[in-house]
Amino acid sequence: MYRKIMAFLETWKENEHRKPLILQGARQVGKTYSLLEFGRTHYENVAYFNFETNPKLSETFDENISPDYLIPILSHIAGQTIVRGKTLIVFDEVQLCERALTSLKYFCEDAPDYHIIVAGSLLGVAVNRAKFSFPVGKVDMKTLYPMDMEEFMLALGEDALIDQIKKSFQANTPIPSALHDAAMLLYRQYLVVGGMPECVMQFAQTKDYILVRHAQDTILTGYLNDMSKYNNLNEIKKTRLAYDNITVQLSKKNTRFQYKLIKKGGRASEFENAIEWLCLSGIVSQVFKVEQVKKPLENYRDINAFKIYVSDLGLLAAKKDLAANDVLYMVKELNDFKGGLVENYVNVQLAISGYQTYYWESERGAEIDFIIQREGRLIPIEVKSADNTKAKSLKVYMETYKPDYAIKLSAKNFGFEDGKKTVPLYAAFCI
Repeated sequence: MYRKIMAFLETWKENEHRKPLILQGARQVGKTYSLLEFGRTHYENVAYFNFETNPKLSETFDENISPDYLIPILSHIAGQTIVRGKTLIVFDEVQLCERALTSLKYFCEDAPDYHIIVAGSLLGVAVNRAKFSFPVGKVDMKTLYPMDMEEFMLALGEDALIDQIKKSFQANTPIPSALHDAAMLLYRQYLVVGGMPECVMQFAQTKDYILVRHAQDTILTGYLNDMSKYNNLNEIKKTRLAYDNITVQLSKKNTRFQYKLIKKGGRASEFENAIEWLCLSGIVSQVFKVEQVKKPLENYRDINAFKIYVSDLGLLAAKKDLAANDVLYMVKELNDFKGGLVENYVNVQLAISGYQTYYWESERGAEIDFIIQREGRLIPIEVKSADNTKAKSLKVYMETYKPDYAIKLSAKNFGFEDGKKTVPLYAAFCI
């Protein structure tokens, strides 16, 4: 299955100022597969080392972390010669060996001709809580997310449909209605399957939602195990409580996160470490409210007002035990949850495209789901789960801030009217 990360990795390989690369991301998003596939297609050989399956590997780094010392030993362990520029060195689950991360500094300074990529599922957690010096300025960093809507469609062989969607997005012209309907069905399938590569592969091969759900449940179990295994003892229960509650809060009309809904009398001081752990592990992300829409948006965020979205739609559907047909046909029983589900979908697509997302509220309660900086301009994005696109809040925002244009995501076909670019939900990846 094609992953967009390949284009990034190719650019990294050819960059003469290349540094060791840290690839981070939540568990099961496809880091190991992507790196091994990249190594297989772009290098003569791959020297792969996994600190989880080979715990003794860490002992090598306890003694000495200079490249001159490490390379002969690593060649011996891998059973193949590591050659500068021709071998891809991969350290996997590197969060389990702090010294291996520190060694990247010396690979950067003393042996830049070696091509080395390290990957880890809980790198954010490890780096934030570690007792060692992180190689700041000596590494390149990239986050791998679950597959987006475009990668999902590619996996299902819908290349021609993707080309048509991209053309309509650029030209603001409607896509033929038969193609629009087909793309909307694919979008709803993506809401059920999500972007975890194992689940997408299972769906592409079998179209069996029960098998997909089994794979999702297995991944969720792995996440819960991580919360116990790689977390402070005092925080385990709070982290699980917070994670369970996030999906509940997405069902509320106001999806702003409230600590008191985790448990009666819950406060930030009690749960903020748990929320931080979930964010650093890549399982969820926070979207902060901006008090003013000015550049840079980061300067105007309200640290006490935020929403939390999960990183994968399929895992969200599994966690809520949503029946596939209920989502495919968007039954009335889901009415309370539709808004939060679709907001979550859009946030995932925007994050994968590299946007930092924020939301906005007026003093009188008008709300814009997302504000992003696109091509140097601050653009509001209004999200609707159906084709009802009356947007009073967007009108208030446009009168207040007069943006160059706004984006309305809904079930409606492409178009542009009154400064509003209408984009169907399945095309969110084009933004």
